[in-house]
Amino acid sequence: MWDDRASRLRREIIQLAAAGFGVSELHAAAIELVSRTVSTELTCWASIDPETQVISSMVSGENRIPIEYEPRLAEAEYSMDEPHTFAALARRGITLARLSDLAADDRWRSTRLHSIWRPLGMDEELRVMFRTDGVCWGAAGLVRSGIEFTAREVEFLAAIAPAIGSATRLAVRSEAKGGTGRGRPALVIIAADGRLVGVTPDARDWQERLDAIAPGRFQVMMQVMASGSHAAEAGYFRARLRDADGRWAVLQASTLIGGEEDQVAVAIEPVTGDQLVGLLLLAYDLSAREREICREVIGGYSTAEIASHLFISVHTVQDHLKSVFAKVGVRSRGELVARLRPGNPDGYATTDLQFARL
Repeated sequence: MWDDRASRLRREIIQLAAAGFGVSELHAAAIELVSRTVSTELTCWASIDPETQVISSMVSGENRIPIEYEPRLAEAEYSMDEPHTFAALARRGITLARLSDLAADDRWRSTRLHSIWRPLGMDEELRVMFRTDGVCWGAAGLVRSGIEFTAREVEFLAAIAPAIGSATRLAVRSEAKGGTGRGRPALVIIAADGRLVGVTPDARDWQERLDAIAPGRFQVMMQVMASGSHAAEAGYFRARLRDADGRWAVLQASTLIGGEEDQVAVAIEPVTGDQLVGLLLLAYDLSAREREICREVIGGYSTAEIASHLFISVHTVQDHLKSVFAKVGVRSRGELVARLRPGNPDGYATTDLQFARL
């Protein structure tokens, strides 16, 4: 019975992906499908940026966590001491993790359990990572009261997780083709207690765009950036996300020198096509060598030059390019560059590949 349910749900997930859903729409529909088999009181699904392991979008189930708890959840998610964070699970290649499986000491130090779930009357949590071909594209947190997630439920979620990962990758690929554009940088100053003590007019514009997805989304994302900055060794943290209109932004947070203690500055800028190259290279499931060759092509190098740079033969470069063209669905280098640098003029020259080379 459980195997039949998993097979049926995988087919339904594939149909959603083929329908061209965006990430948020895909996850909202998948939440409804999964809830028919695995019951929860709260659930939140996130898309995970595969380059940074940072949450780039979030969708809740029918019931949402009370808004006053969202900053606590964001802070816990990027704490170095919190067990089973999405970023840690993504880095370690773990697909499923139950709080109940943690040792007593690890459960004791879980902020999510003691400061969020238990005050809300819940004590069981299961986290599922949506990965495909070794890359994590999303994750889900499922929470309920009193009833531990069973081995059958865990097996069911493990069976459907790769399909959700593949569908999420397709949705990201579609979304990354557009949504770039010009705009002025915005700046937010965040106090140690999470208050926004300085917001430029352009940042207010981004706040409206993000809150259109879900009320309080901007405040939560600022808390994520502040927590990530404090946790990072260099005091620097970066993320990438989309607004309600599908436009992408790059967020960069760093501790503020000369300001009050523990203040963080967050710069928000619309992405350029170059800043989405790395994401698209992963979204098209290109191998490491194929990604290297694509970066060379974007840099404007000839086949002979690419062969020399990568210490491979010209024929090998051509074979890799044939594979790349087939995966990306293009027929020429010009089309490839246009596909991998959305929103940029067609051509080989590029001025900033820093983000793509990370």
